[in-house]
Amino acid sequence: MERYEQPPYPQAVPESPPESDPDAEPGESPGEDTSSKRDNRTTAWEIIETILLALLIFLMVRGVVLNFRVDGNSMEPSLSHAEMLIINRRAYTSLDVNSMLSYLPGIDRADEDRRYLFNPPNRGDIVVFRPPGTNGDPYIKRIIGLPGETIEVRDGAVYVDGQRLDEPYVSSPTAWRGSGAEPSVEIPDDEYFMLGDNRSNSSDSRSFGTVPKENIIGKSWLAYWPPGSIQLFPSPSYASE
Repeated sequence: MERYEQPPYPQAVPESPPESDPDAEPGESPGEDTSSKRDNRTTAWEIIETILLALLIFLMVRGVVLNFRVDGNSMEPSLSHAEMLIINRRAYTSLDVNSMLSYLPGIDRADEDRRYLFNPPNRGDIVVFRPPGTNGDPYIKRIIGLPGETIEVRDGAVYVDGQRLDEPYVSSPTAWRGSGAEPSVEIPDDEYFMLGDNRSNSSDSRSFGTVPKENIIGKSWLAYWPPGSIQLFPSPSYASE
């Protein structure tokens, strides 16, 4: 008699558990889709990068220019009260060439040889500066006298080394406010004689003396407010009489 054997039933093979996602949050089910969370992390990092870049650009720009608000009428008619300006802080940047060369082996130069990257302070430049001997708000005036020159104020005008200075931006005569009827001021090295354009209502070098170069904060570059007063500030040319 033949023996009949029942074929074995197929046995179920257990499924291997899904691989765990290393980026998955604690308690997250193994099969949950995490692509949206990765996208959120990427977006957050891009926002941080944008903020950091904007901050870096702001600091770089702030190191070159700054805003300044005119307070008072000492620069009329050139500048009015509450007018907003952009000041170039690096306009008078200079380097001591000999000091840099001294770092090279075999070169020793003790004398100073200062070179300006752009231009030195010139007569007619409108500048923002800290008055000597004060810690108050900065002033804005015009450079009139340069280092080594002699300034005199007489007959309602300014004389530089004996030559009358033609100043078309001044609307009133210049009077001396210090002691003596006809003063003579010799400007020391690296210092400047500052005057406001509104000579009858300006506190300037006639009262507080010459201004050291290190006190100059920057040169006026652009007036941008109010809109009707937008202008650039080129250095005027002078004709001596």
